[in-house]
Amino acid sequence: MTKSPLLELDGAVEAEGIDAGVAAHYGNPMIEQRSLLAGRAVVDLSHHGVLAVSGPDRLTWLNSIASQELRSLAVGESTETLLLDPSGHLEYAIRVMDDGVQAWLLVEAAELPGLQAFLDRMRFTLRVQVVDFTLSYATVGSMAVSPADVLGSVGLEVSSPNGVPLAWHDPWVGVSRGGYQYAEIVEHPGTSWRWTEMLVARPELPLLRDKMGAHPVVVPAGLIALEALRIAAWRPRRAREVDEKTLPHELDWLRTAVHLNKGCYRGQETVAKVHNLGHPPRRLVMLHLDGSEGVLPAHGDEVQADRVRRGPPADPAAATETERVTIGTITSSAIHYELGPIALAVVKRTVPDTSTLFVQSQDVSISASQQVIVPQSAGSVADIPRLPRLGARTPGH
Repeated sequence: MTKSPLLELDGAVEAEGIDAGVAAHYGNPMIEQRSLLAGRAVVDLSHHGVLAVSGPDRLTWLNSIASQELRSLAVGESTETLLLDPSGHLEYAIRVMDDGVQAWLLVEAAELPGLQAFLDRMRFTLRVQVVDFTLSYATVGSMAVSPADVLGSVGLEVSSPNGVPLAWHDPWVGVSRGGYQYAEIVEHPGTSWRWTEMLVARPELPLLRDKMGAHPVVVPAGLIALEALRIAAWRPRRAREVDEKTLPHELDWLRTAVHLNKGCYRGQETVAKVHNLGHPPRRLVMLHLDGSEGVLPAHGDEVQADRVRRGPPADPAAATETERVTIGTITSSAIHYELGPIALAVVKRTVPDTSTLFVQSQDVSISASQQVIVPQSAGSVADIPRLPRLGARTPGH
């Protein structure tokens, strides 16, 4: 992917790694966060991938292989879905909308080649066709109440090749039909996450650059600002929170990406078993970090906790010294304009909710308090009575 024209704006600093090609920030991430929340900013996501699935069987076909109920997806409606491996581990996270002719799939750039190859293998004799439109359409994002009006104010329109504007509205603001929320909180921070991703003709990006460079109302915001707000909303991102062992339950992603009452799909048995009978082995937490050291943890840094090392077998209750052990990893981190340094981390389910945690980063141990997202009790929602042990005697026998 080539570099975005918006990197030519004053103050633009290019992101690195998986987000290379677009701006990390434009000089002041804190102000950019406020501009985003105020609905005045546009985020360049033109490095993301765009696939379209056409054909009369497109929604029933996608429904058969993905975690979300897609057969009844209305024209212009937005949702998201996951593709899982046979063991229920998360492989792809896809933002989906349908314009009546094509189903549009928005994904991270690194996911696109593998996803397209998988979809092509699964077509069989169905009447569907998968096309990569990344070179034709670029993704931009906004938190405005009317995102299309924000683009319109600088002379751009949301692309609508089949008469329906291609604007994907993030369902994270609430629990989707057939979904389930593990977070035990009265007001979920996702309720204020008004995020929309729009497709614009890629040749129009230079026009967007020129208009934002001179326009007093619409301003650019970089990915650092977006990430800070995403973390505060507890919103998982495939490129950050997911590894080869991830189950959707661990990230509370049953909330918007999984329909628990739909038919079979790959990995569905694991989803049902963990939700109804078991517990996910790990859980997502938000960490409030001690910022006194001036170090912001990076993706993959170890999260640790103290535990008491028990005494010898002859006297296991004997008090001994504590030891610090690794219990998880940082997945995302940022400095929020109000909350300060924060992070998302995936930790072992058995770590007590009240434990003070420590993040090892750049040879510094950073204290962190955890805010529970997925509780230890997540799962086992089926109320199945316990059966007596075989051979157990009843009174009088």
